[in-house]
Amino acid sequence: MYAIVDIAGQQLKVEKDQKLFVNRLEGSEGDKLNFDNVLLVDKDGETTIGAPKVDGASVEVEVLQHLKGDKVIVFKKKRRKGYRVKNGHRQSLSEIKITGINA
Repeated sequence: MYAIVDIAGQQLKVEKDQKLFVNRLEGSEGDKLNFDNVLLVDKDGETTIGAPKVDGASVEVEVLQHLKGDKVIVFKKKRRKGYRVKNGHRQSLSEIKITGINA
C-alpha cells in the first residue's frame, strides 16, 4: 500500500515505515502529525485518484528530528571584471517516519 501525499509543498510517494527528509515542519521532535492532502492511494492494486484529493484519506507521520542539509555553495563571477561572490546555504530539514496510511 502506498500513497502520494502533499507534505510541506512537495508531492511524495510514501509507504508505511518509510523515513523521509522534508522541508522543516512545525512541531517538535517526537510529535505525531496528520496530513490529509492525499492525492492518490493504491491499496493492493486498487488505485483511488483524488479530484483534487481523496476524501477521508490521511497519512500519519512522526517527526524524528530537525536538522540541516548539506551545504550548497553559490559562486558568482564575471570574467575579467574582478567580480567574485561566494555564498553558502544549508536547508532546514525535518526527518519524518510514516507511521500509517488511512484510506
